[in-house]
Amino acid sequence: MEHHHHKPGLRVRLRITAARRRAWLSAGLQSACRKPPRRDPSDSVHKVARREIGGGHRRPPRPAAPSSSAFSCPEKFRNFQLQEEYDTYDDEVHFLVQLPFLWSRTKIIEIVAAKDVIFALAQSGLCGAFNRGKSHSSMLTGFAFVRFMFLIKLILMLAATNRRICYLNISPDEVIRSLFYNKNNESLITVSVYESDRFSSLKCRTTPIEYIRRGQLNDGFPLFETESLKYPGFVEFDDVNGKVLTFSAQDSTYKVFDLKNYNFLYSICDKNIQEIKISPGIMLVIYQKSANHVPLKILSIEDGTPLKTFTQLLHRSRKVDFIEQFNEKLLVKQDKENLQIIDVRNSNLIEVNKTEFMTPSAFIFLYENNLFLTFCNRTVAAWNFRGELVTSFDDHELWHSNCNTNNIYITADQDLIISYCKASKEVRDAGGCEGIAPHTGSINMSNIFTGKCVAKISPLDPTLTIAPRKRGDSSRSTIRSTVSDALEDITALFYDEDRNEIYTGNSKGLVHVWSN
Repeated sequence: MEHHHHKPGLRVRLRITAARRRAWLSAGLQSACRKPPRRDPSDSVHKVARREIGGGHRRPPRPAAPSSSAFSCPEKFRNFQLQEEYDTYDDEVHFLVQLPFLWSRTKIIEIVAAKDVIFALAQSGLCGAFNRGKSHSSMLTGFAFVRFMFLIKLILMLAATNRRICYLNISPDEVIRSLFYNKNNESLITVSVYESDRFSSLKCRTTPIEYIRRGQLNDGFPLFETESLKYPGFVEFDDVNGKVLTFSAQDSTYKVFDLKNYNFLYSICDKNIQEIKISPGIMLVIYQKSANHVPLKILSIEDGTPLKTFTQLLHRSRKVDFIEQFNEKLLVKQDKENLQIIDVRNSNLIEVNKTEFMTPSAFIFLYENNLFLTFCNRTVAAWNFRGELVTSFDDHELWHSNCNTNNIYITADQDLIISYCKASKEVRDAGGCEGIAPHTGSINMSNIFTGKCVAKISPLDPTLTIAPRKRGDSSRSTIRSTVSDALEDITALFYDEDRNEIYTGNSKGLVHVWSN
């Protein structure tokens, strides 16, 4: 049986809300490094962008045990070296964009790779595309506002050094908020805001990867033009179900579109809706909380047909930390209360003591393995839906305390987690000497079933070097960083399973390629 486009067993949600970047941009004109405002605490758990995971054909389901691919991981990552270095910024960037805060060097917040092209998005909103395949002599840029002859000169220079194809900011006042690769039609969706409307509305645009590879950005086209996506409106891409969910705050309307062709499917209009959560095949509609309960409704994701309506009892005086849906299981957690796992089919209840399960900063649901990962205080844990802790990780202390899943990648087989982690004690002790900076971490690959670290890219590895340039190879980028520099302050991470390459972005706006 053939399966195309994506590994369907994982939740792939990317929700972009107009509020965060708009508030940041208003302050960003003075300081491009200020952090986005903190979200409503009741909302913070769920708005984390779920990392798109995997891209291969689906394989038969496996039992929850260490897989053969996990055992081969040390060999897969053996002899990894620093291969390339791409710079999102250069001295000519101010010719290409008119917003001054886009000129300032900021950290990479998101990396997406597809069809041998790497996309690196900086916190400022500047997004560069880099070619990992063969060079294309016909590459042009999407910036129509720069003089043609200057562009030709600049593109030839970039192609010879950093191999940047182009910037994806096709308008001089465009600030890109996030990226989504649509496997259904091999295109990249950019979600942006613009200075012309004071960064208040989200605008979506899709461009085939092949057009981007040729620099034909103007051949893309806008999406959801009829929707008003002003704060607190949002757009959410769900790769598991192949759907797009939009919310227009202006008329309290949710709309569902087909991710394959962007056709409108149906709408839900109700001012009493607090939140909508997407799960395989269904949507959980959460209504405004009453005194001691919250009304819930489960809808078919395909046509919006109501499948079940019920209420969930709550402690009157406790804040709701999260309500999540996983197939037939409902997860409910209130502040200073036990985690409740309810089977919505028969109302069976399982409780996990609050001392054992603390509210995480993010979830990743592993649908094929019937598990979910939690991220809390730099630690990762795997749980089943009987409320049992399945895996604790031995050597996987995350670098960032406030988990961002752009620093985490889970393979298509759901057996391996790759993260930017706190360095071992040996590295910390070596900080400041041996050329190792004190803010240097490591890239750890751990088996999800055993919790064992099976491979690591560490600055103390004597075999980890900058890959030597082959004689006559003029296509290589110029690597100015040391290995230790490249492992310092990593802010985004992506693993290309087809090429067996890890891409990392750091606080300096640089992108590094690690492979063997």
